Amino acid sequence: MPVTAALAVTGALLLTACGGSDGDESKDSDKIAGAEQGADKPEKSADPSGAPAEDKPDGVDLTLPKSMNLVFDWNKPKDKNEAAAMSDAANFFRAIYRGVDKRTTDDAAVTAYSTADGLRYAKVQIKEWIDGGWTATGTLRHYQASTRSSANGKSVEVSFCADSSKFYGKEIKSGKVLKTEGSIKDFDHYKIIMVKYPTGKGLWQASKVFVETKAEKCR
Repeated sequence: MPVTAALAVTGALLLTACGGSDGDESKDSDKIAGAEQGADKPEKSADPSGAPAEDKPDGVDLTLPKSMNLVFDWNKPKDKNEAAAMSDAANFFRAIYRGVDKRTTDDAAVTAYSTADGLRYAKVQIKEWIDGGWTATGTLRHYQASTRSSANGKSVEVSFCADSSKFYGKEIKSGKVLKTEGSIKDFDHYKIIMVKYPTGKGLWQASKVFVETKAEKCR
């Protein structure tokens, strides 16, 4: 089964392509990393779909093929900003896998829902899939989510687990699904630093991504 290289990208560890990698958990502190981070202007594409309209800017398409089932099994917090940041953290992941499906790092959804290190992270992830000749299939489940706001209210840390035990790489040319037996490598824990876009429609963008692979607490 293909996995992305265990490389660091400007302080953020890589997403696994499927099944997990051997990276260590990024260190953080009580102060939310990237709390003062600015946001880049999102771009737009045609035919909006794939997520509730209130969760995305006008014109950005988050549609994924039925073979890619991203499940977000969590309850939104009561705080309005934290709820919006959590929704857009989910959209950030949808955008990455839309890029995988469309075979491009420049899809409008990617630039809408990520900025700075988060944008570089997303592009590297998508490129790994493209270069490997893979797409994805199956169900990727996200759960045990929590949120934490910065003191200035401009940044929210969204933490959650991911289970990729039923999510597989698939060779584009042959159509072969690359399955392996389930293991601790299928469980990852994420901390996504979401920053508030300065103007317009309550958009939040991923500015930093930290990953603990082989996360026993998510098993």
